[in-house]
Amino acid sequence: MVEKKITVMIQVRSSSTRLPKKALKKIEGKPIIWHMINRVKKIKSVEQIILITTQKKEDRIFLKIAKENGILAFQGSEHDVLDRHYQCAIQYDADPILRITSDCPLIDPLLVEKMLQIFLKNNYDYVTNREPPTFPDGLDTEIIAFSALKKTTKYAKMSSEREHVTSYITKNSNKFKIFNYRNKKDLSHLRWTVDEKRDLDFVKKIYFQMKPKTLFSTNTVLKILAKEPSLLRINQGIIRNEGHAKSLKNGR
Repeated sequence: MVEKKITVMIQVRSSSTRLPKKALKKIEGKPIIWHMINRVKKIKSVEQIILITTQKKEDRIFLKIAKENGILAFQGSEHDVLDRHYQCAIQYDADPILRITSDCPLIDPLLVEKMLQIFLKNNYDYVTNREPPTFPDGLDTEIIAFSALKKTTKYAKMSSEREHVTSYITKNSNKFKIFNYRNKKDLSHLRWTVDEKRDLDFVKKIYFQMKPKTLFSTNTVLKILAKEPSLLRINQGIIRNEGHAKSLKNGR
């Protein structure tokens, strides 16, 4: 019997309508994707990390980045992101899958580890912190059992369900054992993800405050914002998960 591995899959690609090649944009001299890998490596229980990208020529750069950083890489469907995760999970015996998108350079390894332990101890199909969100946008984490991913790949039919990996699970919550990890205080109004140039400007300011440190916690960022609340205005007013909302609105 093949031994399953606790696996982080970082979903990444070059094309992004609002901020093209955002994963390669630099913060303190290193690309966003480097910061992501650097942080994810600090999640204690994780056994393998995989950059999962598309088969497009322009995304081959991520295979090189993965190799340079001593992690794995996988190329799959550009639009059927669900199948990309599923095929990757089969190839690398991933179970569970910790799904993190590549636009979260402030992802907190301690938070992810806490969620992972909850998942492992309770035999859940799916653990998330975004249904509904109570953490800042940019700390989104999803942990999926391989069995749930397999079931989702089989039954998800709408293009929005194929593009947004866990959409089918959240829409069919009665078919899965789900847990949403809530923060003690609702901080969902805070925006720490990178989708637009203003988001990048905000994250750069945070890293600048912390340099030369590149690893720091959610609480440290909150302390910076408490001291300098004007930083919050940099990327104020951008809609959370705009792409997902748009595809659902279009009936896809």
